[in-house]
Amino acid sequence: MKKLSGNTSGLKAGQIRRLENHYRRRIPPEYLVTPETARELCLLSAEIRRQTGLLIDRQGRITCVIVGDNRRIVIPDLSDYRTAPGRLNGLRCVHTHLKNEPLSRDDLTDLALLKLDMMAAVTLKKDGEPHEIHIGHILPKSSGGIPYNILPPVKPNLLDIGCIEMIQAIEAELAQAKPVYRAGEAGERAILVSVSTESKDKAADSMDELRELAISGGIEVLDTVIQLRSRPDSRFLMGYGKLGELSLLALQKSATMMVFDQELNPSQIRSITDQTDIKVIDRTQLILDIFAQRARTREGKLQVELAQSKYLLPRLVTKNTAMSRLTGGIGGRGPGETKLELNRRQVRDRINRLEKAIELVIRQRQQQRAKRSKKSLPVISIIGYTNAGKSTLLNTLTKSKVLAEKRLFATLDPSSRRLKFPKETEVIITDTVGFIKNIPKDLLVAFRATLEELNNADLLLHVIDIGNPRFEDQIESVERLLSDLNLDNIPILRVLNKQDLADKETVDKLCRIHDAIPISANSESTLAPLIEKMELSIKSIIIKYPET
Repeated sequence: MKKLSGNTSGLKAGQIRRLENHYRRRIPPEYLVTPETARELCLLSAEIRRQTGLLIDRQGRITCVIVGDNRRIVIPDLSDYRTAPGRLNGLRCVHTHLKNEPLSRDDLTDLALLKLDMMAAVTLKKDGEPHEIHIGHILPKSSGGIPYNILPPVKPNLLDIGCIEMIQAIEAELAQAKPVYRAGEAGERAILVSVSTESKDKAADSMDELRELAISGGIEVLDTVIQLRSRPDSRFLMGYGKLGELSLLALQKSATMMVFDQELNPSQIRSITDQTDIKVIDRTQLILDIFAQRARTREGKLQVELAQSKYLLPRLVTKNTAMSRLTGGIGGRGPGETKLELNRRQVRDRINRLEKAIELVIRQRQQQRAKRSKKSLPVISIIGYTNAGKSTLLNTLTKSKVLAEKRLFATLDPSSRRLKFPKETEVIITDTVGFIKNIPKDLLVAFRATLEELNNADLLLHVIDIGNPRFEDQIESVERLLSDLNLDNIPILRVLNKQDLADKETVDKLCRIHDAIPISANSESTLAPLIEKMELSIKSIIIKYPET
């Protein structure tokens, strides 16, 4: 961080020296700033007609002098002062306002985003003397939705406010507001964020699903924030002021991460993380992380790592000067590669290796399908939205013990079982990874080996959870994805699961609307009509397979 920050063009040498003289001053711990220092700052501001400011640490040292314009100052990069969640950054800002005006929205946003100990504005009289000081600080326990507290204006001769004691008390309250972890308890604590151009209801539905994803990924959800906009902000997705409020909320609740419902481009991730010191991820990263947790087979792990690598590559950015050091060695051509370039090349090399490994998996699957075809066994694939009950249905139909849990993406690696119908017809029935709205493109590409399994299916069982209030949208999402994968030419049998959660009249109506069969996947007694329909459907298919 530069000691003298901002635009000093047009200033005389004497004025610059007066600014630099502040570095030799020491502020006693009980003072926000000394009256003499405040007066000198104001007189110089009046002379150059620009706002000026000081950053002061808790030892009373002035670490930076800032020169702004006639409306605001720009606080320099404070990345060296970032601290853990629930802590302030150890700096207070005292700056001038040329007019008699209180703390501005920009001041309060900087207070929040930078987690400053305090923000203070010294207003000027017409003769350049200080008039009064407006002071604001973060409010550990927000009431009425206001995340900061603005103190009554202070006269310039009354700056002995017990400053350090006040800051320590604020930080102690922040620490007390943080819930105590039990022994052995781990995991992220997140605020979920949606910046939507959709209707309020659609935004709320999407947020509900993001909450389910977060919980499924082992994240504790502390709060949700939805902002409706006609157009997303190209830099921060949301407005800069809203980002400040969000940063304060994260501080107050001791959040360790923000999860955005919308996919963030590399520029937005960089801009947002530059303004807050907690982890920032989007919906795509969350889904990829859940897949990484669930992958058990080598194939599944390869596919997830490929998707993660493709997502990571364009988002590799340099964060500090250490990343730009040259890492070339003796015998290297030219000055060598920067650390950033080296990281990118390593990721690209890893992507190439993973793609070759997955190509091998695809060839092996093709061989397995060829063997299966020779055995004259039709294939039925169970598809549907994640957590619709596909694995439970497979277990009940085949009396197997495939993992079935009430959480999103419990099944990642596909499972196949034999099923013999009452009339001795035998088929292969396969459970597949669940679909989801706005599924990451890189994930679709990585999982093409698994999804190609559906190309060989003779019948698709689309399992629909009618206990989910969003099931109509889920049907649309699944069938749109089938169309994108060119699978809409395969016969589909719709299955309405969890019929026990609705009355008979409602279930009958839904069956007529969607041309579906009602079941309860965990109750074998409800599956007879489905089994009969499945057998009838494949009878016309079985003649395609020659007798062995």
